[in-house]
Amino acid sequence: MNPLKNCFLHETGEAGCDEAGRGCLAGPVFAAAVILPRGFYHPLLNDSKAMSRINREQLREIICREALAWAVSSIDHAEIDRINILNASIQAMHLALDQLSVIPELILVDGNRFYAFRNIPHQTIISGDAQYTSIAAASVLAKTFRDEYMISIDKEYPMYLWSKNKGYPTAEHRNAILAHGYSPYHRMTFRLSTQLKLDL
Repeated sequence: MNPLKNCFLHETGEAGCDEAGRGCLAGPVFAAAVILPRGFYHPLLNDSKAMSRINREQLREIICREALAWAVSSIDHAEIDRINILNASIQAMHLALDQLSVIPELILVDGNRFYAFRNIPHQTIISGDAQYTSIAAASVLAKTFRDEYMISIDKEYPMYLWSKNKGYPTAEHRNAILAHGYSPYHRMTFRLSTQLKLDL
């Protein structure tokens, strides 16, 4: 794996931000903000999507223990329907940033869209979770906290297999919606009118 980059331009460094669950049919979108200590390195750290579940869980413990500050927030399915998924993702990042115990002097965001937070400079980076340590760390926290949540609500609606698909539009998830209809956790703006036209 190529080493991830740090971007310590200021004394308090950068806060990396990322979200998880943006492309899901059900459940909230989660976002995390992480400020790592100068020179932080771990050989397993990468974009969370490229890591195994075991490695993500191991890194979550390390990040939560060693970060200068971290926070995780979420926006539920109803608010996603009300304000759209892009706005919900950015709002979740803002909520996470607002909870940090250390104020960063730079915000690095995975992706290409973000709204200014307070007066802190920010930079959007496409595929930033595979390039910058702080964003990769945020991706791990957002992913693991969201997966944990989806596993918890899977017990209420086991027919959708959320413990396995985490709410993403897999063939089994879409077929379960066809068979059982929508749950109270499904995003109505992500109805299957388009999804069902895709090959299962």
